[in-house]
Amino acid sequence: MKTLRTPAEARAWLEFQGISIAQWARENKKSDSLVREILAGKKKCHRGESHNIAVLLGIKEGILTSRPGRVAPATMQGAAA
Repeated sequence: MKTLRTPAEARAWLEFQGISIAQWARENKKSDSLVREILAGKKKCHRGESHNIAVLLGIKEGILTSRPGRVAPATMQGAAA
C-alpha cells in the first residue's frame, strides 16, 4: 500500500524536485489556482479536477477521472419558452 502525502508533504515534494506549483500545474494541464487551493488544504478533493490533482500529487488514493465534478442542471424538456 502506497503511503499518502499530506498537502504540506506534497508541497515539500515539489520543492525537493525544484518544481514550482505553477510549473507542475502547466506540465499536468491543471489549474494553477486549484492546485494552490488543494495544497493549502482549502479543497476536499471529492470529485472532478480537484480529485485528479490530489491523486497525482499523492494526497489521496483513487483513479483519474474524465468526468467533471459539476454537471450543468438538466433543462426541462417541452417547457414553454
